[in-house]
Amino acid sequence: MSTHLTWHPFTERPDLVAAPVRAALEGTPLAGSVEVTQIDPDLADTQALVEATDITLEESANCIVVLGRRGEVERVAAGLVLATTRADVNSTIRKSLDVRKASFMPMERAVAETGMEYGGITPVGLPGDWPVLVDSRVVDAERVVIGAGVRGAKLRLPGALVADLPGVQVIEGLAR
Repeated sequence: MSTHLTWHPFTERPDLVAAPVRAALEGTPLAGSVEVTQIDPDLADTQALVEATDITLEESANCIVVLGRRGEVERVAAGLVLATTRADVNSTIRKSLDVRKASFMPMERAVAETGMEYGGITPVGLPGDWPVLVDSRVVDAERVVIGAGVRGAKLRLPGALVADLPGVQVIEGLAR
């Protein structure tokens, strides 16, 4: 028995999202196309959410934060891929960042630098100098469910609108 979630226009419930997410959406044309729902924070993990609610794995997208180095230069990016796929960190993301090695940013640092909660990090409201690498399948999706910056909520928006988020680069084959 899965729980039916109640979605609200973001403009009616901006209190449900993290401060950087709210700041990134408020007053933008995107705000009217984004919905938000409250969830049990224990269900922030995609698999747990899908098992307990009416959200499907096919409409869920996961955001990762990746760190790479070339010499003394550190490069950071976020990646967004459908939950039915896996981000290609060691090849496509590494090449996109032009680094020798890429890996997930340590959790404590990702939380500190994004101002978001672990398990809720989202491509909306990330630091302005971070590229957001998005697998083309996310943009092709009718709608996607992503983090809201906190563990206790999720955002839902048309996949095509993800391409309009600041810093987004849509990449074919970012995920496998």
